[in-house]
Amino acid sequence: MDAFVAVDLGASSGRVVLATFGAGSLGLRLSLEEVHRFRNATLRHAGHEVWDVEALWEGILEGLRRVRRRAGDLRGIGVDTWGVDYGFLDAGGRLLAPPVCYRDARTEGWIERVRSTAGAEEIHELTGVQTQRFNTLYQLAAEAGGGTWPARAARLVFIPDLFHHRLCGRAVNERTIASTSQMLDVRTRAFAVPLLRRLGIPTDVLGEIVPPGTVLGPLLPSLQEELGLPPLPVIAPASHDTASAVAGTPLEPGDAFLSSGTWSLLGVERTAPLLGAAARELNFTNEAGAEGTLRLLKNIPGLWILDECRRAWAREGKEAAIAPLLARAATAAPWTLAFDPDDPRFFHPGHMPSEIVAALGLPAGAADDPATLTRVVIDSLALRYDRVLDELASLVGARPSRLRIVGGGSRLDLLDQATADACGLEVLAGPEEATAAGNALVQAIATGLVEDLAA
Repeated sequence: MDAFVAVDLGASSGRVVLATFGAGSLGLRLSLEEVHRFRNATLRHAGHEVWDVEALWEGILEGLRRVRRRAGDLRGIGVDTWGVDYGFLDAGGRLLAPPVCYRDARTEGWIERVRSTAGAEEIHELTGVQTQRFNTLYQLAAEAGGGTWPARAARLVFIPDLFHHRLCGRAVNERTIASTSQMLDVRTRAFAVPLLRRLGIPTDVLGEIVPPGTVLGPLLPSLQEELGLPPLPVIAPASHDTASAVAGTPLEPGDAFLSSGTWSLLGVERTAPLLGAAARELNFTNEAGAEGTLRLLKNIPGLWILDECRRAWAREGKEAAIAPLLARAATAAPWTLAFDPDDPRFFHPGHMPSEIVAALGLPAGAADDPATLTRVVIDSLALRYDRVLDELASLVGARPSRLRIVGGGSRLDLLDQATADACGLEVLAGPEEATAAGNALVQAIATGLVEDLAA
């Protein structure tokens, strides 16, 4: 029984999953066991919204303590997380400050400032990445141009890189997570150093880009002693969680994927980038995949909107549990109201039900029944998926014939069915654990246990 530890950190929670490969009727069988789940939340620090890295680190360590009591032959550990955010290490490898959350307001106005030096056409043609105010490019431009660049910054690490460094001491930039930054040349897959220098962004902090499946080194001796673990190899998986999710999804020709969670990532897998005016104007992105592929996709605000509603309802003493909300929403009339999930009003935390009512143009206090508003959120997401599939078809020449919804959102039958109805497509729901599966599969390939994802 060969086992790997897949650490999956999302924007609202983290978990440590034990992935075990054993004999099955068709060859190897992959079994996943969530051994520890913990909350991920932001804090206020120095006037910014930041990630509580130390709480995440303690969650990872506690997961490893629990793994020790369950595991057989551990073969590796790898971390995947959300994209774009980063931290700075000093020359001694110490984190200088908590990483700022992508929802922080510091990048307001920086897209326009960057475009005064390098236009939208140039940046998209070079990087292939959609323009979003929270991209690393604009975060770094804000730090460098706003006078807040840390003087002792020696190395930039994206969030999974940071935890890999803490596990084994090696600081690199894994390719799939780096590709979310809008700082990589989509053709060479190296940092676009000339562009960054023109924008005044220091490039001496950029590290070696390594492909997914790189064995970074053994678990640090201090952690081996503390956790009672062997010199476990630390392996960079496809460190962007969406890249791992797609690696863990058995896609067939004609399939599109929808990784459904805090964000909805909808697209197709390709072997070459899709660039040009149409892709840029529709704001599609080309991000690196697990086996040298590219994911042509669009970011859509996802279950974040419903989760923010539920938090507001819980504070007000209203029904907020997801199961009864969905059960009641299923009895409501569909397609009566809808809003655009991409409206910027839904980006920041706040009283989301009021924001939805305002977006619908209704008087304050209208549609205050949680089940009714849940139905509106579900329908609005499903309709947005349909429009994005139309946009995708205009780019690649054909509408996908089937949609695979993976991740935690695939558990929501009402959303799955609404999506099938809105899009007129066969929808396959699952695997729910696509991200952890993809993380573990890339590790298994790196150790020679599995030949490739096709196998």
